[in-house]
Amino acid sequence: MSDLFATDVVDADVRGRAAARFRQAGVKLPKLSELARPETIDPTALAALAGIEPDAADPLNLFRVHWHNGPDRSGQTETPCHIILPEALTGVRARIVVAVGDRFPMIAAHKVLAAYGCLVPRLVTGQFDLDNQRAVWPSTGNYCRGGVAISTILGARSVAVLPEGMSPERFRWLEKWTADPRDILRTPGSESNLKEIYDACHELAKDARNVILNQFSEYGNYIAHRAVTGLALERVFNAVNTNGKLRARAFVAASGSSGTLAAGDHLKERLGCQIAAVEATECPTLLNNGYGEHNIQGIGDKHVPLIHNVFNTDYVIGVSERSPDSLNLLFNHPAGRAYLRNHKGLSDETIGSFTHLGLSSIANIVAAIKLARYLDLGPEDVVLTVATDGAAMYESQLGKVLDASFGGVFDALSAAEVFGEHLAGVRTDAMIELTRLDRERIFNLGYYTWVEQQGVSLEDFSRRRQQSFWDGLMAMVPVWDGLIAEFNTAAA
Repeated sequence: MSDLFATDVVDADVRGRAAARFRQAGVKLPKLSELARPETIDPTALAALAGIEPDAADPLNLFRVHWHNGPDRSGQTETPCHIILPEALTGVRARIVVAVGDRFPMIAAHKVLAAYGCLVPRLVTGQFDLDNQRAVWPSTGNYCRGGVAISTILGARSVAVLPEGMSPERFRWLEKWTADPRDILRTPGSESNLKEIYDACHELAKDARNVILNQFSEYGNYIAHRAVTGLALERVFNAVNTNGKLRARAFVAASGSSGTLAAGDHLKERLGCQIAAVEATECPTLLNNGYGEHNIQGIGDKHVPLIHNVFNTDYVIGVSERSPDSLNLLFNHPAGRAYLRNHKGLSDETIGSFTHLGLSSIANIVAAIKLARYLDLGPEDVVLTVATDGAAMYESQLGKVLDASFGGVFDALSAAEVFGEHLAGVRTDAMIELTRLDRERIFNLGYYTWVEQQGVSLEDFSRRRQQSFWDGLMAMVPVWDGLIAEFNTAAA
């Protein structure tokens, strides 16, 4: 197994130099348990946070890398921000509850948590040299932004690797945060072109000074989300379940790197809910070993991530890119909002909450509706999902869709057509309730990426069949917390 699972310091000299730099810069690291339960964070740190802007490159913002940030992204809330979608919008009786991710600091997206979980364990064990190495963040957008943010705060040089076809908003953010334009590496293609990202990382890895932090294979991504996002969603359900009669039936999340899906393992263990992975029908890798291109930015495709716990996944749900593209316009265009208010009776509060929904967030919601219809869920059933980022990251897409699909005009009739096709008309096609054979097929598909192409040993690849392997990963949380505490003491 990787040295990521080291339970002690691997290189004391590297760790010592990092601690000295942190001492000089006044950096302190939060434990994963504190990010999972931010009410346990040192009150001194919380008091100091009051004067820090949530998007500043300030070390104190590490203590905001959790789901409990308030409306101003500064203070804390007891329950993570969430949206309960009305039946007038979803057309299903089940309660679809969406945890909101754009309150995270620096990048207004939850991938900053994954980045923290991938880099910090290496740092506190002396496996990342702040003086001589660069953190390389391969991604389709938000993860590399999170990686650059965490790296900047910790004083590490970083490289963002992402497809050139991703949204301009991502690149504008990176251009502000990176020290050198050469630290943004644009690879060919768009959302589905992960192989091209991996190829670029292979070239970078030839230089030992480059440390590749691949979210698709980094177990720190899985561990951080299961520990932190899983508990956050459990708390959201408990807050919604005021009468104690509701049932958590499913957790729905786009496949992506499969880090967020790890929260489903926590929810299945704690609440007994099932897990559904979402992908684009234009690139149906999990559905039928398919391939293609799509624009649901942030969910990847064309391979099975190493950190996807396939044998604990119950459904695969396909959503066409046309749905989030069109619904993004419905939710944010004045004519679309007027239609939802005047013809569907949605409140201004509900309509205003749509600013929390990016493209993959909308895809998650459509998939949740499909699953609720497939299972014929009732009013006492809850489907949990996440809004990984907000609409602000996709403003440039509005004009593109408006011109390409609506001839530059979006009016009440257009809004009604979008609502009818992509909400009221949601069908239960392009989805699978996974059998053992289905899981075997999906699991085996990962062999070609990870063993043949990426050099993972067959033993390490195969042990992922067992749930005991995934459950055992969580033993690293107290280990890492202990190492973080020791590092903080050394850096004090």
